[in-house]
Amino acid sequence: MYFKKLYSVLLLFAGLAVFGQQSPIRTSIDSTKIKIGSQANLTLKATVTAKDRVNFPEGKVFGQLEVLESYPVDTVKKGGNYELVKKYGLTQFDTGRFVIPRLPVVINKKVVQTDSLLLEVAAVKVDTLKQKMYDIKPISKAESENTWLWWLLGIVLLIGAGFAVWWFFFRKKKPVEKKKPEVVITPIEKATSQLQNLEKKDLLQQGAVKEYYSELADIARQYIEEAIHIPAMESTTGELIEAMQRAAQRKKMPLRPETFEQLEQVLRTADMVKFAKSKPLDFEIAEDRSRIEKTIVVIDRSIPEEKPEDEDHTQRWLEAQRKRKEEKRKRVILWSSVGGVGVILIGLFVFFGVSAVKETLYGTPTKELLEGQWIKSRYGAPPVSIETPEVLRRVDPATILPKETLAVFKDMSVFMEGAPFSDFSISVSTLLLKEPREIDLEQISEGVIKTWEAQGAKDILLKSEEFKTDAGITGLRTYGTMSFPDQLTKQPKRMYYELYFFKQDGGLQEVNVIYKEGDAYAPQILERVKNSIELKVPNQ
Repeated sequence: MYFKKLYSVLLLFAGLAVFGQQSPIRTSIDSTKIKIGSQANLTLKATVTAKDRVNFPEGKVFGQLEVLESYPVDTVKKGGNYELVKKYGLTQFDTGRFVIPRLPVVINKKVVQTDSLLLEVAAVKVDTLKQKMYDIKPISKAESENTWLWWLLGIVLLIGAGFAVWWFFFRKKKPVEKKKPEVVITPIEKATSQLQNLEKKDLLQQGAVKEYYSELADIARQYIEEAIHIPAMESTTGELIEAMQRAAQRKKMPLRPETFEQLEQVLRTADMVKFAKSKPLDFEIAEDRSRIEKTIVVIDRSIPEEKPEDEDHTQRWLEAQRKRKEEKRKRVILWSSVGGVGVILIGLFVFFGVSAVKETLYGTPTKELLEGQWIKSRYGAPPVSIETPEVLRRVDPATILPKETLAVFKDMSVFMEGAPFSDFSISVSTLLLKEPREIDLEQISEGVIKTWEAQGAKDILLKSEEFKTDAGITGLRTYGTMSFPDQLTKQPKRMYYELYFFKQDGGLQEVNVIYKEGDAYAPQILERVKNSIELKVPNQ
């Protein structure tokens, strides 16, 4: 589709005439060339009847041109019709050739598009003999308030990396001790031993009341979990007492209500000390310690001998506990790994930059093209010799142009790599007319730009200059930027393009390179392709 429209434009300059319906909107501009910052007046004229309703476009910018002023609509009566005249003052503060895009004019709820126009903006010449010149000021470094954050983050990452290296490679690992015979102790023996060790720590003498109550409550909870097989460590005090009551009823444990009350009292006191910063008196602490010890003994004595069905229940509970701990261990490992990878990625982004990391992880197609093996070949007639990262594939003109159009040309060839308007594409086109005609490269360049605009390109910035190959053959270089919808996301993406046009003995050659802005390697490919262009006159 792309080449069909492109060569349809070229046919205009080969003697083909195109006719269309007369539009009710006429578009004109008072000057096609202005100086930078000057104003050009765009005029839209609509011929309508008295019953027609017309809405002209409004906006702060038209394409790449800024709208300085939108003038009121003038009405001129012409016989039984009316001519509505709308004017806009446009300007641009950059040099180049800019496209005034097709603008929508609504006539009776029907949208009519205006014609697109080209406006050339020239630089203001400065007389350096009369104008006093000054030295260029040195670059001033902008101070960043957040620089210390980056330094701090870098130091932390370096310390973390150093610690990781020491831990895995230089840390002296303790010799593996031989496993001692495992001594099986009962939950009551374990709890009694832990209570004795708690007193030996002298936490109360050190004023560590919170730590004392925390260990005291954990000893009681751990005993209950191992002896009665309920999730005591993960339950609140209220949930624990309710679970104990249900277990006691199920196991037929002869526990009195006072036992549950005393246990609940100590656990709630521990909660107050840990979370509300409560400070019990010394005699209250001693009483709580005594209550826990007596409660554990009473509970242990009330546990009946396990029946076969109770043993099955116990085994299932122990298996469930084992699986729960295993899952918890796996989650800890998973999130620790994710956190470690995140820290490593942040460090890589800080020290090497986002682009470098993305290239390493995902690769860059244009980088692979640049660093790959290049191929120099000749394409078409008149021939174009060019060096490219990949061999350009031939596109059959018969598949994109009708037979009556092909009859105008003696020979036509199209070669390309990459889809038009993709992130990167190269194409070479050559055609030879049956009857030699004068070819205006400037007009052909403008025709290509209008074709792109018809395909959906917007905000086209156009600049042109003379171009010479190493052999001294002169042509036209057209370059600039444009916005074009992405083929997948349909979101506009900014593209850079360069076109090279040459004419020889009634023939036309074009080299076309388009790539997405921001690609670090595409400009290097473009430079190498441009420097490799060689032309040869067919009769030589």
